Amino acid sequence: MTSRQLVARAAALALTAAAAVSSMTALAADPIRVGLVVPMTGPFAYMGRQIEAGATLYLAEHGDTVAGRKVEIVIKDDVGVPATTKRLAQELVLNDKVTVLAGFGLTPQAFAAAPIATQSKTPMVVMQAATSSVTEKSPYIVRTSMTLPQVTGAVANWAASNKVKKVVSMVSDFAPGVDAETTFKELFTAKGGEVVESLRMPIITNDFAPFLQRARDANPDAIFLFLPAGDSAAIFMKQFAERGLDKAGIKLLGTGDIVDDDVLGQMGDVALGTITSHHYSAAHPSALNKKFVAGIEKANKGMRPSFMAVGGYDGMRVIMEGLKVTNGAGGEALVNAMKGQQFESPRGPVQIDPQTRDIIQDVYVRKVERVGGQLFNVEFDSQKAVKDPGKAK
Repeated sequence: MTSRQLVARAAALALTAAAAVSSMTALAADPIRVGLVVPMTGPFAYMGRQIEAGATLYLAEHGDTVAGRKVEIVIKDDVGVPATTKRLAQELVLNDKVTVLAGFGLTPQAFAAAPIATQSKTPMVVMQAATSSVTEKSPYIVRTSMTLPQVTGAVANWAASNKVKKVVSMVSDFAPGVDAETTFKELFTAKGGEVVESLRMPIITNDFAPFLQRARDANPDAIFLFLPAGDSAAIFMKQFAERGLDKAGIKLLGTGDIVDDDVLGQMGDVALGTITSHHYSAAHPSALNKKFVAGIEKANKGMRPSFMAVGGYDGMRVIMEGLKVTNGAGGEALVNAMKGQQFESPRGPVQIDPQTRDIIQDVYVRKVERVGGQLFNVEFDSQKAVKDPGKAK
């Protein structure tokens, strides 16, 4: 080989090496994408709005870069329809090349996406859907919201200890409602209480009158209520007052969904005195929560954060801290990096259970009160480090 040929070959090899380095650099610089699948339109749009607000606030406060790569949120609107959720999850994995799937406002949507997470080995951070069994649908699911059994026990115990003897249960007829009803009934009756009637209502309805009439006819001390958070709870409150149940001395108990911070202001005085148990209140008296509330309100035209916003905020925190451990890698390594995380949330201390991938957190008993001219869920008791009851055995 002549010297000229040697020089030419060396130059070609150098170009090839340079191209390879350039390609690797470009790959390293590609953004890490988080596919956020939530309802942004339709009857559950408030869920998507809150979850997005929490997730984006976390990045705004703590930075959006890991291992030299920008983290991007790709938002997809599933309109609250499970078939759409599944299609969008597939598209995010195949076309957008997301490292993480996240969001999921309701249980049916989380169930629909779970097989996609398993088949593609894509971590899936559930920021809202609250049926106990959600995390069992895929080994790639990590949850940062709650389960209904987890947050229901405290209000059942409060009722049994505060002269509530007879209760009518009224819940939306889908898995979270059944979870809430089952947990309340089990704990309340074990302490001597009686559930005199169990009423199941359509998941989407604005007509509660026939159910309220049946409840009033049963002459209970209280109604235990579960509805998906949002406008339906405000409508229920209005009809509760119109039917005179408040004047009849019937207490209203439930999970925090029924007095969601996002719509509590619409409910008026009929909501005063409602006792609920839940994992988050905008009135939670910590410096971190005050900062969180101010951040959400500033970035979202005064919107008060609900428990869905804190699920999005903490979900993004779990993702980002996990990515730091894996140096930006996804898959099983990222799931393992999420397990066991412990941190102080705006809601209080939380942990991702390393065995179940579900959240462990404090649960608070609250009463709706007027504070500074506004309605808030004021915490007055708590249970510490509560696991989902079905996974605590």
